[in-house]
Formats: sequence, structure tokens, C-alpha cells
Amino acid sequence: MTQPAPNRFAALLSRAGLDWFLLALIGVVVLAYFQPGLGSKASPVPWKTIATIGVALVFFFYGLKLSFAKLRAGMRNWRLHTLVQLATFGLFPALALLAHPFFGAEGGETLWQSIFFLCALPSTVSTSVVMVSIAGGNLPAAIFNASISSLLGIIITPLLTSLVLHTSAGGGQLWGLAVQLLWQVVLPVGAGILLNSRFNAFAERHKAGLRIFDQVTILLIVFTAFCDSFADGIFTSYRPADIFKLGVGMVALYLLVFGIIWGLSRALRFPRADQIVAVFCGSKKSLVHGSVMASLLFPASAATGLILLPLMLYHALQIVLASSMAQYFGRQAVAEPVIATA
Repeated sequence: MTQPAPNRFAALLSRAGLDWFLLALIGVVVLAYFQPGLGSKASPVPWKTIATIGVALVFFFYGLKLSFAKLRAGMRNWRLHTLVQLATFGLFPALALLAHPFFGAEGGETLWQSIFFLCALPSTVSTSVVMVSIAGGNLPAAIFNASISSLLGIIITPLLTSLVLHTSAGGGQLWGLAVQLLWQVVLPVGAGILLNSRFNAFAERHKAGLRIFDQVTILLIVFTAFCDSFADGIFTSYRPADIFKLGVGMVALYLLVFGIIWGLSRALRFPRADQIVAVFCGSKKSLVHGSVMASLLFPASAATGLILLPLMLYHALQIVLASSMAQYFGRQAVAEPVIATA
């Protein structure tokens, strides 16, 4: 029986590693381009307040899905966890610093800052775990690493960006950022973890709905950021060819990090399942944290849309690339027992 055209199109997108969220990201950017006043600071709609509440709820629901038992169980494989976290918060920023001299042209400094901000972010949670599962990796270790990375990112990402990009040069600004992170991110996550034993079943039952809520919140943050950027003409100096070259650079960054982590995990003689965790958890960057942190670290900047541009490109490309690689590793995992018994 022939599938309807919309179903065939959805299946094609799924095989390519795409979904409605990536298409929606493109859609809100296009909408912001044509209607920048709709979501800019000049809009009568209190977008900032709505986004602030949404962010707090995102992190509360994230904490609600974590438990102390899961965190304790995952702490045993410390060599794997060390490699993943060093890659996430050490290798990525080091590569960005090495590339700094190549961004000397006019407008290049802001673009480099946005790339460094991307490199300072934690790994994803759901995407990393899904890819490790498809590839046949160590799923409990993936859950632990992705969760710990997100928690560490609450502290390390602002610290790295403050030290290198001077986003919080003044003590008052740094204190204000710390307070914002405390009540908007840390406290909601902590409250969710504390309530895990009572409401974890609720979070599991409504997992799909909570994921949609996360994605809608991200879309709102991205939309308002690009509205402000388009309204202030931030992108006028960038041609489509520049965006294409940035996309190529994001692919190169992903493949370089993936290759380095793969080589290190083999040199350390990790089991194949742990190698898969290392490369898929250590090579990703979180759009959730990036969207939230950009609004907190660059609150008065009209260039927030530009700050998010490399992250959005990296997010889309990492899903496409990781999906293909995960399926390849998964086919290998299925074929290996057959070869061994032949």
C-alpha cells in the first residue's frame, strides 16, 4: 500500500536526520527577517518575560527526569567521563582559540566570539543518548555523561565566556548573571531532582509533550533574538556565501572533534561501546543551553542572533552527520556477531 505524500516526505526527512524542529528553526528565522518588529524589543508583547518563565520550566522538567540513583550509578566509568567532559569543555575551546588569528577581518571578531561561545557550551542530552542507542553504545554511560555535561555547563559556560569574551567584565554584572543563573537555571534543576521520586512517572508519561515544550521555548528565544538582530541590521555585512562558508566550517569542526575523540578513545583501549559514547557525547553542543545562555550572557546585545547563528548551523549539521554515523555504527554492531560466528 502506497504511503500518502506527507508521510513519504516525513520519512524522507527522518532518514536524512531532519525533523519538524529543524524546519521550524528555519521558519522562525525567515519570519524574523520579514517581520522583525513582531518579536523585537519594540513589540508590546512581553517576549522576554514569557521566555524567562519558559526557560525556568525547561530546566525544572529536565531536573525532574534526573535521579540521584542514576547519577551515582554512572560515576563508576571515570576514564570515559573524563575524556567526554575534557573534549566538551577543553578540546572545543582550545580549537576555537587556535582559530582566532584567522578572524582578523572587519566583523570577524564578533563571528569568532560566536564560535567560541558555541565551543564553550555543554553537550546535548536527548540527541546524544538517542544517537548512542542507535549506534549500539553504552546507554547508561551516555545518559550519565550527557546529564553531567548539562549540569557542568551551567557553571563552566558562563565562566569560559566571561574569561575569554569578557561578557561580564564588571563585578556587578558577574553577580547579576550569577543570580539570574541561580533562580532561572540552578534552582529549577535542583527542585526537579528533589521532586524526581514523586513526579518522575509524570515526566515519563508526558515525555513527548515536555520535549515539544522545550523545543517551542527554544524557537521563541531564537525568534526574538533574530528579530532584534534584523531590526538593528546586524547581518547586513554578511553575504549568503559567508553563511555557506560558516556552515562548511561547522562541518569541519564536528568532523575534527569526532576524529580526535575517536583516536583518543582507541588509544586508551576503551571497549567499542564506550568509544561510541565518547564520540557521540563529546562532539555535540546543546542548542537548549546555548539559547538560554546567550539571552543571559548577552542581554543588551543586538547581535544575539549572530551569536546564535554558528550554534544553529552546528545543531542542524550535527544531527544530520551524527544520524548517518550512528546508523553506520549500528549496522556494524549487528554485523559483527554474524561475522564472528561465520
